Amino acid sequence: MNDRFLRACRRQPVDRTPIWIMRQAGRYLPEYRELRSRVEFLDLCRTPELAAEVTLQPLRRFPLDAAILFSDILLPLDAFGISMTFTPGPRIAEPIRSRAQVDALQARPAGEAVPFVADAVRLLRRELNGRTPLIGFCGAPFTLAAYLVQGEGKEGFGAVKRMMFHEPATLEVLLDKLAAAMVDYLRLQIQGGVQAVQIFDSWAGILGATDYARFALPYVRAIVNGVRESGVPVIYFVNGAPHLIEAAASAGADVLGVCWRMPIDHVAARVGPGVALQGNLDPHALFADAAVVRERATDVLRRMAGRPGHIMNLGHGILPETPIASVEVLIETVQCAN
Repeated sequence: MNDRFLRACRRQPVDRTPIWIMRQAGRYLPEYRELRSRVEFLDLCRTPELAAEVTLQPLRRFPLDAAILFSDILLPLDAFGISMTFTPGPRIAEPIRSRAQVDALQARPAGEAVPFVADAVRLLRRELNGRTPLIGFCGAPFTLAAYLVQGEGKEGFGAVKRMMFHEPATLEVLLDKLAAAMVDYLRLQIQGGVQAVQIFDSWAGILGATDYARFALPYVRAIVNGVRESGVPVIYFVNGAPHLIEAAASAGADVLGVCWRMPIDHVAARVGPGVALQGNLDPHALFADAAVVRERATDVLRRMAGRPGHIMNLGHGILPETPIASVEVLIETVQCAN
């Protein structure tokens, strides 16, 4: 099996830097857009054969070192009976704004609520047949709470911050419930066969250091501790949060995902050698010409040269309009650099 990615997660020697791309299965691929034109987004996620197909699409085009399950971070909220639509972004039918609503939330086991996720994982493990490791994932509790309280994606997520200051105990109860549900959800994926998991904290960057330490970090630690006995590597990605980087590195994950806002060698110096790093090319760099894509990718690799445990990736998800040719140049650059 190509275990380059898994070895890098554990800071073990590799023959070259591994590469995968956040949102590598998605809207920048014409084959995905064609399928999506016929099938609603949630139906893609909830149909194992279709989720597996979309997961495999980028691997048919590119020699990537990992596959990541096609799904959405809000999908496991089905366990709480949360009704949502994607038009195209997520909308929660009844935002969670009161203590009574939080107290009423009771999660069913993930195996009952989203059995199709485990089915998709099992299908993928058979299809991949050891050729490429498979990554599962979940949302971090604060990021999930941001959507649940706001009711939709919105810059700043003012509703969850109002709850944080006005009813902090209510938010903490919600975060506790979300953390427990995400442990259950990741265990379902691990039991199905994923070989690594990533925790996406897309909106923790809206928090200052004191609030991150209270309302985000402890709940990520709970998830990491909850899946530690499985032995699979855990990646923790915090977007837009250079001011939180040392705290994020203390969450206990094997790998820290790094956004593009700080040079990755500066991150390495701040967090020390005890955690692998993933990233961190600016996704917009892929709109440049081929020479610039090579230059920017080479710069990331140069900054991490000689440090065990680097996984090449973008500093956030690949953008829908990204040229396929730029993805090919990026992957070729990484493969030829070592």
